[in-house]
Amino acid sequence: MHLDGDAWNDCFDSMEREAWRLETLPVYTMPQEAEKLKRFLAGEKSPDDYTSAWMDEVRQWTSEGKSVGRVHVVTRPLSDYLRFEFEYYYRHHVKVGEDIRILDLTDRENPGLPGQDFWMFDESKVVLLNYRADGTQINRELYEGDPEPYRQWKRIAVAESVPFLEYVSGDVRP
Repeated sequence: MHLDGDAWNDCFDSMEREAWRLETLPVYTMPQEAEKLKRFLAGEKSPDDYTSAWMDEVRQWTSEGKSVGRVHVVTRPLSDYLRFEFEYYYRHHVKVGEDIRILDLTDRENPGLPGQDFWMFDESKVVLLNYRADGTQINRELYEGDPEPYRQWKRIAVAESVPFLEYVSGDVRP
């Protein structure tokens, strides 16, 4: 079943404990980011007081005792899009409580993670995120099988990754 609009939003609204994502792509092509990405590539940095609706949601969820996290699998050199995402989103999202981690596979083998992006809610509901080669999202698809492999992939990704701020500080390069 494909999830759009209210059905997609309900995944977040109905979570009881946690929303978690695995990101595997070096580029996500989203038309609403095009102008901001262009400015970033021209040298503009995000303002320190940057805010967004996503940040408001994360604040709300964490105030309710829920957690939101992700691991992004990367290789160096980072794509322009990843540098943009780190600057415009991740550095701000961690300030409001999102647990963002980076798994750098530049000098190591993949520890067994899939090449498929997904969100997992309460370790029981999995939504597959399907993309074209250029990073344009095709659809979101409710996975109807056993979520255990996704729970395992989450455990591996978290164990093998480092916190975002640690990664960008340059102190740790897996």
